[in-house]
Amino acid sequence: MCHLFANQSPESYAFETRSIRLNGQSTSLRLEKVFWAILEQIAAGEGMTVPRFISTLHSEVLLVWGEVANFTSHLRCICLVAVEDGRARRSGGQAQAA
Repeated sequence: MCHLFANQSPESYAFETRSIRLNGQSTSLRLEKVFWAILEQIAAGEGMTVPRFISTLHSEVLLVWGEVANFTSHLRCICLVAVEDGRARRSGGQAQAA
């Protein structure tokens, strides 16, 4: 079982820093490449670019919760929720097809 995790390509968890604007302020976000790939999929599904999606998300989070102490961790959790939601939808679709 651990081979699935141990064989993970080091490239997928290498950091990538991107500069974006959040609420008019320039900032940099540093995430592992695998998370950037998931954010690209989510943003495409929403019909947005990644910077626009993240900026929109940040604005919405501020409205709901106020300032987020660790926004990059929040982004990672969003990616995990999106992956899990995709799995649940695929499983549900398979169960309905059976």
